[in-house]
Amino acid sequence: MERRTFIKLSGATALASTLAVPARAQSATTVRWWYHFDNPQATPADLVAKFEAANPDIKIKAESIPWGGGNDYYTRLFAALIAGNGPDCAMVKLNNQARLLEMQALAPIDDMVAKWDARSDIPDNIWTLTKATDGKQYYLPLQYAVIYLYYRPDLFKAAGVEPPKTFEEFRTAAKALTKDGVFGFGMRGGAGGVDNWGPFVLGGGANFNKGGMVSDAALAANRTYVGFATEGKVVPPSAPTDGFQQIVANFKAGRTAMCIHHVGSANDIVATLGDNVSAVPVPRSADGKGWTLFGDESSAVFSASKNADAAFKWISFLSTAENNAAFVNLTGQLSVTNAGAKLDTSHPARFVEASVASLPIAGVLPDSPKTADFTGKVWPTNMQQALLGQITPDAMMQAFEALFNG
Repeated sequence: MERRTFIKLSGATALASTLAVPARAQSATTVRWWYHFDNPQATPADLVAKFEAANPDIKIKAESIPWGGGNDYYTRLFAALIAGNGPDCAMVKLNNQARLLEMQALAPIDDMVAKWDARSDIPDNIWTLTKATDGKQYYLPLQYAVIYLYYRPDLFKAAGVEPPKTFEEFRTAAKALTKDGVFGFGMRGGAGGVDNWGPFVLGGGANFNKGGMVSDAALAANRTYVGFATEGKVVPPSAPTDGFQQIVANFKAGRTAMCIHHVGSANDIVATLGDNVSAVPVPRSADGKGWTLFGDESSAVFSASKNADAAFKWISFLSTAENNAAFVNLTGQLSVTNAGAKLDTSHPARFVEASVASLPIAGVLPDSPKTADFTGKVWPTNMQQALLGQITPDAMMQAFEALFNG
């Protein structure tokens, strides 16, 4: 049976079951919600308790799912949805919206959003960004972060360089900072490293349109990025397999002078380094053009859910003002609401400022079913092979071109 057919039948069965059960038996509705936090010690228990106190007819079953660079979380989510054992709602990202739509796994929420009083507290541009290509709203914005450049002021001062604004300044700084057991840049070649690659290669002229990965500019930009490891030797030898934990650990330990991530890492790094860490937008090309990832996180209700209204009530609670501020305090990201942003005091101002300053060049990866394969498998596999000298940087880009454009 095809997965889309299975999910449609699951939805029909769910509707029939709902109609068949007497109203009194539905007095306590259980909503299964999947989430992931970078900090394993963080818990949404207080938010769940607050919601349940205000909505005694709804119980939230919060299920923490390992992120694993995105691979673990989405592998489990796709498998659960196909098997008909998915949650009612979950945290989701834009680069998987197309695949979920292809599976017919998402429930449109336009009507529910239209009746939601707090809708206007989320800026219109975020609503536009999260809208699907068919014009419908399946995602409810939850939080965001923008990729920027962390740097160690002490190491920069000792090397006599300034935080880089351009690619050339970045190359110069990385070379000057690589000495005495310190590497200039903590490159993330493992899972999730597309966020580090994008500013240099997409910002350097590559794109996902036909021919966009194999243009002269795209190939040159990728050669330069891979060359940080293979030629310049300004990244640790572990770069081909380094993921989030490794690049942050190296940065905090002073083994690297720069790394790329978002505001979600700020408090953890500050806990170790105090004022000896700051951030600036990722570097741009000489003509001022650039690209950085708008790291979105939204909530979705799944089409097979028996409890869509209750699920929406829960996810909209999380995206409302003070609740959203409390949520991003747990995740370390930024509030999508105007009111919540004013209540958010969980991030040092310099990192919020770096995030805001990055927004003019912020973008998202293609809304395509192929994007999930690109970020989860194709990019890390080819990047690691290129860094290890098993394929050329150009072959890496040709693989990306083939994935998206045949």
